[in-house]
Amino acid sequence: MKYAKLGNSDLEVSKLCIGCMSFGKAGTMHDWTLDEEKSEEVIAHALDLGINFFDTANQYSAGTSEEYLGRALKKHVSRDKVIIASKVFFNEGHLSSKAIHREIEGTLTRLGTDYLDLYIIHRFDYATPIEETMEALNDLIKEGKVRAIGASAMFGYQFHDMQIAAKDHGWTPFCAMENHYNLLYREDEREMMPICREMNVGLMPYSVLAAGRLSRLAWSTDTLRSKTDQVAHRKYDSTEDEDYPIVLRVHELAEKYHTTMTRIALAWMYAKGVTSPIVGITKTKYLDDAAGAVDLTLTDEDIAYLEELYAPHKIIGANYKNPD
Repeated sequence: MKYAKLGNSDLEVSKLCIGCMSFGKAGTMHDWTLDEEKSEEVIAHALDLGINFFDTANQYSAGTSEEYLGRALKKHVSRDKVIIASKVFFNEGHLSSKAIHREIEGTLTRLGTDYLDLYIIHRFDYATPIEETMEALNDLIKEGKVRAIGASAMFGYQFHDMQIAAKDHGWTPFCAMENHYNLLYREDEREMMPICREMNVGLMPYSVLAAGRLSRLAWSTDTLRSKTDQVAHRKYDSTEDEDYPIVLRVHELAEKYHTTMTRIALAWMYAKGVTSPIVGITKTKYLDDAAGAVDLTLTDEDIAYLEELYAPHKIIGANYKNPD
């Protein structure tokens, strides 16, 4: 495994991050999530591969994702050897100061730790002044409950405004952006990613394999996840006709390099400046496959070939308003 600093922080993260939405009690969020025993198996294997970066959230599977992750890590590794990220927003009060100070306590309790390495705001909050949010996050850092902060899935101007608010008040800025980004969805290349480069913010995108659509030739399968993951269906199925030719090109390059489609899709991520793509893993063999991408380098011609057919997409990830 390879490692890198995450943006302007002192967090040394593996070049692959484990997305923990795959872990948790089935039926509390998704029907396909792994139970505690299988979650631990994946987490332990990730540690064996040298992966030290894990991303969860307070609302993943009603908090059981954090619980499973915390217990597995405590069993297999010392706390200072891993980077744990969690998120706040999909909760009462969203990003109000009261909500942030309340939700961090629940997250720390469920994870069984007294500090979080990276605390990420899950979306932009239209109801709370950004100064209130940034000051509350800065409070958590001063209190030693959080080492660094990040943001996820918002519009570029919103992220920029929050960074400027932090700068103007002497508060801690964001060091990471967890955005929706893959070969089939590249809208953040216009605004968000240039802002992140300018501000030395590390990229740790989610849905990097488009819910499996970039890892296989079949657009959908008969797995439980493929049949029941309505979030993924809403993200990708309406643009299947225009996007599937890109999938075919990923397959073509995988054949050329005698490797897998997963590794081609992730190698493209690294070529685009991504620090640590988040992969949601349900089987250890998929983890072995993804980990091999860190040693694969694509040529400029390969990258141009993969990108040539992309057409603009509607925004998926950033919200236009707070959820009801």
